[in-house]
Amino acid sequence: MDAAELVTLLSPEGLRLLDSLPHYDSTADVVHTVSVLRAAGHSPELVAAVLTQSRLRRRAATKFDDFADRMLFTEAGLEQATRLSVAALHAQRFRSNGLRRIVDLGCGIGGDALAMAALDLEVTGVERDEVTAALAAYNLAPWANAEVVNASADSIRVEEYDGAWLDPARRVTASGHTIRRSRNPEDWSPSLDDAFAIAGRVPTGIKLGPGIDRDLIPAGCEAQWISVDGDVVELVLWFGALARPGIRRVATVIAGTTRAELAAAEDSVDADVGPLGEYLYEPDGAVIRARLIGQLVRDLGGRMASDGIAWFTADTASATPFATCFRVTDSLPFDVKRLAKLVAARRIGTLEIKKRGVDVDPAALRKTLSPKGPNAATLILTRVAGKRMALLAERS
Repeated sequence: MDAAELVTLLSPEGLRLLDSLPHYDSTADVVHTVSVLRAAGHSPELVAAVLTQSRLRRRAATKFDDFADRMLFTEAGLEQATRLSVAALHAQRFRSNGLRRIVDLGCGIGGDALAMAALDLEVTGVERDEVTAALAAYNLAPWANAEVVNASADSIRVEEYDGAWLDPARRVTASGHTIRRSRNPEDWSPSLDDAFAIAGRVPTGIKLGPGIDRDLIPAGCEAQWISVDGDVVELVLWFGALARPGIRRVATVIAGTTRAELAAAEDSVDADVGPLGEYLYEPDGAVIRARLIGQLVRDLGGRMASDGIAWFTADTASATPFATCFRVTDSLPFDVKRLAKLVAARRIGTLEIKKRGVDVDPAALRKTLSPKGPNAATLILTRVAGKRMALLAERS
């Protein structure tokens, strides 16, 4: 989105037209909608702008729920925006520590700032891209305790605030469009070194990608990996008063409206490898990223299925939010012909295939196995005591 498109969109005609649009789900719907709007006398530029926003609003519903229906977005801004349920957790941490005036450096479209404002924090969003800053200001307009400044992060005196939140832009953008992604922390805005410098001056939270090189994580901070409905969405580094005493590794698991947390003072030591039991567990990705598998295995009285494999096994089933449990019904060395015979004998027509530590193409294997029948099962291809195994299982 460029400045001209923004002006068109923010006109009274543009906003009224955007809010009046029905949901559309196919290319045919788009073509029809364009024809209707053009026949009504709306300019091509306005039609393109409102249809783009309508599409982004539909996508944004997974992150912002009903709030999405009154927000405006850029492609890059929506992609990097924190889910509202997760942003609310971050905002609550600031509030519970008595930090009331927060600066959101690199606020993007204003998702995190929105959650802070909703919890009655005074938040100043800082965004250097003019178009994105204007959209953030629009999105935060309902909250008198929120403002947006069009400026670079390094121009702000963070000491004037109680705390800081940073979501460094890991994409090189122009007018809200991603030009390229950068894996180099020095290319981020602000750079990772600059972000850490800010964290040395005020209590700070820094949102990063969950797959960041762990060697970049400073020793003194709390590192929190967060998953939502099985998808690891982010890593947050907490500094100063925002870092909890004695906690350095955290896996936060959100499923629907429930939340659970596994925390430790350091990476946990791996559990011992042992024989395959009746139950096999697949740890949540946040637990794997936080390297807390060993702690979880010991908590559940289990053992690792094999060295270098995140899955673990136990003789009994234990309910846990931190792993998915499967009851193993059949196990055999991984041999496609034997496996095909077993799938046919069990009359399995619905077959979920999972793999870890075994090099196989699930789509090609499914075609070879040709599952048919009324029954369902999960096929787990993994290593057990170093050997490639095929395990038929059911979710416990």
